[in-house]
Amino acid sequence: MPTEIDRDEVQRLLEAGALFVDVLPPMEYREQHLRGALSIPLKQMNAETTTDLRRDQPVIVYCHDYQ
Repeated sequence: MPTEIDRDEVQRLLEAGALFVDVLPPMEYREQHLRGALSIPLKQMNAETTTDLRRDQPVIVYCHDYQ
């Protein structure tokens, strides 16, 4: 279930081993992703593209779109 979190919680979760997922399109990911983020473009997110995500591990999903 998606939950909005603040910067401190992001840091805590990453330190505890959470996965960091950027949902930008590939070109934008290459230009501006945050270090350590996996690339799974939102339009391509499905059961096959998320097989590396574990159900027992928190996943932080983000997108920066300048809007």
